[in-house]
Amino acid sequence: MQEWNKKRKAMRHYDQLAPLYDAQYAEEQQAKIENVLNNTKPEENELVLDLGCGTGLLFQNVANSTKLLAGVDTSSKILQEAKKRAKQLPNTAILRADADYTPFQNQIFDHVFAITLLQNMPNPLKTLREIKRVSKYQSVIIVTGLKKKFSKKRFMNLLNEAGLKVSTLKTNSQLKGHIAICQKPC
Repeated sequence: MQEWNKKRKAMRHYDQLAPLYDAQYAEEQQAKIENVLNNTKPEENELVLDLGCGTGLLFQNVANSTKLLAGVDTSSKILQEAKKRAKQLPNTAILRADADYTPFQNQIFDHVFAITLLQNMPNPLKTLREIKRVSKYQSVIIVTGLKKKFSKKRFMNLLNEAGLKVSTLKTNSQLKGHIAICQKPC
């Protein structure tokens, strides 16, 4: 019950923040996205999941180069903002779902982005295990963790405990979080 209360609180927070989210966070989010995309980019035939997609800031950066991009979030108001971005991108689908219980089959996505998601989840390990479940073997999984919520050591331990192989970890003074590019091992 406590887990659901935390999720509901986050949902309400993002519902209220939705109209102002981009003005408040777009620059920071775009910096994370650019940082990630300098190291890995989805390809034309790939299925991509943006888990905790928010207003869809990632969409314009990857949708045109992928087969399908699925944006998932729990906040209905924030998804209304994401739908505005997705209108111009016919290969983008928007779904309202819980990041711990996504409506996808096992091993379907080639790339999974979880940018600014983990700190909003009551059990980040559970969320990472769900990401791993929906990811194909050798898929690329991008996860960020807010520095004030996760120390570098705790963030790495969490990724390792989830069974993800970290290929790149970026932590610098310009970013408010750690950025991990991982793979789901065979």
